[in-house]
Amino acid sequence: MSEAINKAVPVSTQVAIMEQLPETGIPARSPLAHQAQTASRTTPENPGVYLWESALKTHLALRGDANNADFAKGVEAATGLALPEVLQSNQNSEWALSWIAPDEWLLTGPGDQALAMEMTLREQLNGHYAVINVGGGQTLVRLAGSRARSVLMKSCPYDVHDHNFPVGKVVTTVLAKSQATLRRVGEDEWELVVRRSFADYVWRWLVDASQEYRLSLSQPAQGASTSRSGRTQASPVEI
Repeated sequence: MSEAINKAVPVSTQVAIMEQLPETGIPARSPLAHQAQTASRTTPENPGVYLWESALKTHLALRGDANNADFAKGVEAATGLALPEVLQSNQNSEWALSWIAPDEWLLTGPGDQALAMEMTLREQLNGHYAVINVGGGQTLVRLAGSRARSVLMKSCPYDVHDHNFPVGKVVTTVLAKSQATLRRVGEDEWELVVRRSFADYVWRWLVDASQEYRLSLSQPAQGASTSRSGRTQASPVEI
């Protein structure tokens, strides 16, 4: 075998990065936009469950070696968030970084910052890594209220009790006959990452499972308490 064949040949790699929000004036539609248009805006007294879509957010999948200090430092420099430990998540006022697999994390945040964040990550990272915009294939559904956990207990086999699922924990689990990445973001608030193709099914399932707990298809009013006393007031918002 010749010496030339044994030599490592450096390869220059170019990555195509696309702006997914061109200024064309065409409104974007979330996977659950049709539900927002047809849902009733009647809010029951003292809702036990609030359900809404956190629509059109940035979703960036990060792949890399968690044991590589340079990779961890690069992610933190770009996002302001340390790499979460196994089954954990970290968040600040705008961004959330969730553990998905031993070498994969999901970064979610403002929908108009996808390109800027991807560029920042690529500036801070080097070596063997991947940054992939997956926002077109999934969406975020929020579940809150004093009976939100009861809905999850009816919907998935994973143990969501306080002793096993503290705030900040994240798992990917079965949900009804589909799948979701479930993250606990507060005492009585949960976030579900669902695939676009199953979003309508998951939404309808959660609506049905929440009916007995006085469901409100709205986000709790800012500053309102969603404690398990059930004494929460909300104002309807677009989902």
